[in-house]
Amino acid sequence: MNPALLPLFVGVPLAVAGLMAVFTPPMRARSTLMMVPSGLGLAASSFLLWQTRDGQIFAHNVGLWPDGISIPFVADTFTALMLWTTSLLVLVTSAFAAAVHDDRSPFFPSLVLVLYAGVSGALLTGDIFNLFVFIEVMLLPSYGLLAMMGAFGRLRAGRIYVTVNLLTSTIFLAGVALVYGTAGTVHMGELAGAASESPMVAVGMGVVILALSIKAAVVPVHGWLARTYPRASPAVTALFSGLHTKVAIYAIYRLYALVFDGDSTYLWIGVVAFSATMLIGVLGAVGEDTTRSILVFHMISQIGYILFGVALFTEIGLMAGIFYLVHHMIVKASLFLSTGAIEHTYGTGALNELGGIAQRQPLLGLIFMGAALSLAGLPPFSGFVAKLSLVIGAVDAQQWTAAVIMIVVSIITLMSMLKIWGGVFWGKDPARETEHEDAGATSDPDGSTTVTTTRVRPMVLVPGLILTATTLCIGLGAQVLLALSTEAAQGLLDTSGYIEAVLG
Repeated sequence: MNPALLPLFVGVPLAVAGLMAVFTPPMRARSTLMMVPSGLGLAASSFLLWQTRDGQIFAHNVGLWPDGISIPFVADTFTALMLWTTSLLVLVTSAFAAAVHDDRSPFFPSLVLVLYAGVSGALLTGDIFNLFVFIEVMLLPSYGLLAMMGAFGRLRAGRIYVTVNLLTSTIFLAGVALVYGTAGTVHMGELAGAASESPMVAVGMGVVILALSIKAAVVPVHGWLARTYPRASPAVTALFSGLHTKVAIYAIYRLYALVFDGDSTYLWIGVVAFSATMLIGVLGAVGEDTTRSILVFHMISQIGYILFGVALFTEIGLMAGIFYLVHHMIVKASLFLSTGAIEHTYGTGALNELGGIAQRQPLLGLIFMGAALSLAGLPPFSGFVAKLSLVIGAVDAQQWTAAVIMIVVSIITLMSMLKIWGGVFWGKDPARETEHEDAGATSDPDGSTTVTTTRVRPMVLVPGLILTATTLCIGLGAQVLLALSTEAAQGLLDTSGYIEAVLG
């Protein structure tokens, strides 16, 4: 692959977003155009993943400007894997948004594409200041998506979201300034190992990682996520769950490997924080009574699992964390889309107002249950491989307490998934009247009324089905993702190839 093509991962979505915002195409064309960049990105990232599977690294300075001035774009196996997963999620969630008519808002497609461009840039950049810039590009459309599309209380949630992220961005920028003031550069290649050589660089990067931890919703700075994500629309929640916190997680992996060179001095902080995140997140889900609030707390818990790979910083630990990251992005989006389909159709996600859906629509029940079992870590889904690998990594590093926490949290996660199953999919059919377009009431000749049971439309089911099928395929053919995750982990353990590529 020609490295000069890497900026197109950012340029194509931005160009299409700008054209759609200016010319406002008809509805059908708008839905199609919204999915074109992510479809192209999925194809391009698949090719990039194939090219980098053996450790090859591509780098390009945008505009051919020299280091320190240009925006460096770098792609290795880890980057390609994240680009592929991101493109898949944007494509699938865009299809769901079109199915539930979220794209009727004139600027919705443009905002989604700008978000996609910002995420792609954050994954590709080799400069921590440009990482800050691309994260801000990612956040700006998110403010609009949260305010425009969502349930009652979304404006209050939007204020929390904006306030927390502005504060976090300020902390991030302060950390970048401290690094630049002490090291004289923000180029990742030039910062390699700098934290081990300079205590002030370590402090500056510590501030940057603190900001990223807030954005990733690590305990104890996780409350903002639980108060904002359930208020967005189902499509937006699924999109945010797969992109926002995961960019921060990716950056933590990348920066700790490069700048700290995997220094074991600070790893105990991660062990404590990420173990607490696993446990507190899942306990928060126990007391919730709506599908999305339960899933959001589980999202916090699973973030602890993913980041524990950094706390181990061994080959098996990093491999397991990266495998878990890809698995979680797919599974959590599937759960948000399947429960979002129910919420869109029935107008509620409250457990005590739903029931019997699996009897009426067994396919929807299978879509949810497959993703739920994968989240809990049961075979043959990808979650089983991810959690087993992480537990083995923890035991290998003699982190016995963390390994026990992982197993206990998995059991509680399964119980919470069964709670949703019992409240939403099992039980008695509520058999209520509705004015939804897919349901209604008909009058019999004798004047009596027959209630038509509400059903989720097939097109609303397809996105969740695709992602649940993906997690099943990953679980059954785990050796493919395990091989890619191992290559990505080796690239983090030995950063010499990355440094050589990014410095030209």
